[in-house]
Amino acid sequence: MNKKQELIFQKRLERHHDELRWLYMELYDNSSMFAELCDHLQCFYGERNQKLRKLDLEREAHQDWYKQNDMLGMMFYIDNFAGNLSGVKKKLSYLEKSNVNYIHLMPFLETPEGRSDGGYAVSDFRKVQEKLGTMEDLERLTAACHKKKMNVCMDFVMNHTSEDHEWAKKARQGDREYMDRYFFYADDTIPQQYERTVPQVFPTTAPGNFTWLPDAGHYVMTSFYPYQWDLNYQNPRVFNEMMYNFLYLANRGIDVIRIDAVPYIWKELNTQCRNLKQVHTIVRMMRMISEIVCPGVLLLGEVVMEPEKVVPYFGTVEKPECHMLYNVTTMATTWHTVATREVALLKKQLDIVNGLPKEYTFLNYLRCHDDIGWGLDYDTLHLEGKEERPHKKYLNDYFQGFAGDSHSRGELYNADPVTGDARFCGTTASMCGIEKAGFEQNEADMERAIRFDVTLHAYMFMQSGIPVLYSGDEIGQVNDYTYKDDPLKAADSRYIHRGAMNWELAARIDDESTVEGQIFHRLGQLEKIRKSEKVFVCQADAWTIETHDPAVLCIARACEGEKILGIFNFCEYDKTAWLHETDGTYTDMISKEETGADCVQIPAYGFRYLKKNEGSTGSDTEKE
Repeated sequence: MNKKQELIFQKRLERHHDELRWLYMELYDNSSMFAELCDHLQCFYGERNQKLRKLDLEREAHQDWYKQNDMLGMMFYIDNFAGNLSGVKKKLSYLEKSNVNYIHLMPFLETPEGRSDGGYAVSDFRKVQEKLGTMEDLERLTAACHKKKMNVCMDFVMNHTSEDHEWAKKARQGDREYMDRYFFYADDTIPQQYERTVPQVFPTTAPGNFTWLPDAGHYVMTSFYPYQWDLNYQNPRVFNEMMYNFLYLANRGIDVIRIDAVPYIWKELNTQCRNLKQVHTIVRMMRMISEIVCPGVLLLGEVVMEPEKVVPYFGTVEKPECHMLYNVTTMATTWHTVATREVALLKKQLDIVNGLPKEYTFLNYLRCHDDIGWGLDYDTLHLEGKEERPHKKYLNDYFQGFAGDSHSRGELYNADPVTGDARFCGTTASMCGIEKAGFEQNEADMERAIRFDVTLHAYMFMQSGIPVLYSGDEIGQVNDYTYKDDPLKAADSRYIHRGAMNWELAARIDDESTVEGQIFHRLGQLEKIRKSEKVFVCQADAWTIETHDPAVLCIARACEGEKILGIFNFCEYDKTAWLHETDGTYTDMISKEETGADCVQIPAYGFRYLKKNEGSTGSDTEKE
């Protein structure tokens, strides 16, 4: 590290040192461990390569770089998408053609075969799964992505390790130093105290929060699955070592680090062990550590909860925590809207999100690698006459294709016959009816299903934040039922939407007579509109407009005098949106036709993007 680099590091450290030390000492009261942490921060900064340091400086100078309208993400499993890391590198041209500049590589660190929970049981934080490649392959991929102005995201599983992790093996052998890195108890006295207040994550498939280890003669805390041992962040050694793993991975060229299961990482007796204040202390320290060593790296928090519990993970403007969070409740509410053809709850949800400070950046998505949990606003639904248990049953029946004149196909996950609760699995295309229409060779249904698939993506692009596709959505890939033939996957229905990328179908993207070509072309058209219009930056004003039809949603966006309306029909009949927007004339951004925005015709399961014409005036009804 030369003198200039040393000065840069010292300046960053000085900016955060006092707060970082205060928070660290508040948690651990251990000055020697804090001194060790600071020494390691300097070492990791020194190991950061010159290209990454240069990128850090550029991003420090433009801290809103990720909040523009040019960000489009895609998430995928490396093996399903391209075999291995080198294969992904060869597919970058396809990603470019898909307008993607942010790729989320699903878990790829070393995990035990058959006991990985989809890669979320890490046995070595510094080793890539052998079948996927090496750390050197990862560095080559991130370098190639940076040349193409692409960003790379990875999962950092910090709540727990695999039982095959080196620490866990030593703990199992009775090494007290390593036992103290987890939650070990010789009898069930304390575990039973925890069980009284701590909810179960998977009550059907992995009941309880502790696992008895006969060979070790101890209980160990396992909030998720028995092979995932919760780390004890009350131990400063755990925090320090996990931060060293975090920085090691950042130095491989990762741009976005997704912190898995953030709310769970601090455990305290007589609490729910969720969202405790110490969690925010840890995330705030992570943010400062990142800004000291690798300020070009973003923290993405996985907080699968309602907005009032999600928002605190952004921190404050003065003391920020996560850069970005998932817009989980909006996603679930979107599919509720699909099943009910009623937009009222979704409109309320969007109004809440749009009312938040513009500094907050959400990742928006229709589907991801996980199931859909029906975490809806049941207080509001109760006022509409919808009770929680029967409504969840209706939603699951609808998306399986059993109710509500549904065209969806999919399967339940973690169905609990006692509570009646269950989650749902399926791809966007299958949930929109593409699978059913293809199986039945029904051209009219296929046209409708494709239109609805594109409409939902158009709606997602109108939300504030960064849109993220799940690999295969860009070509309308449907459910993959072959997972049932694999004994290691058959018990987990989430694999229905984790099928391998079908490159034979992807080869049809230039043929607009095919399903794949139609979806790819129409999504590409939307993506180009989004990248060319300033109203799609994260800081733009966004609000909903009353349409006076229960099945039609209207979202408005405005920035620097420009305004766009997105109107979306969630039902199978043509509709009229009575917007009463008389502030001028508009142009349909798809058909290029000029129109008014007073009453707008919307086809069944269709949408309209209307842009206010420059210089057009009228009775101004824009959001004040």
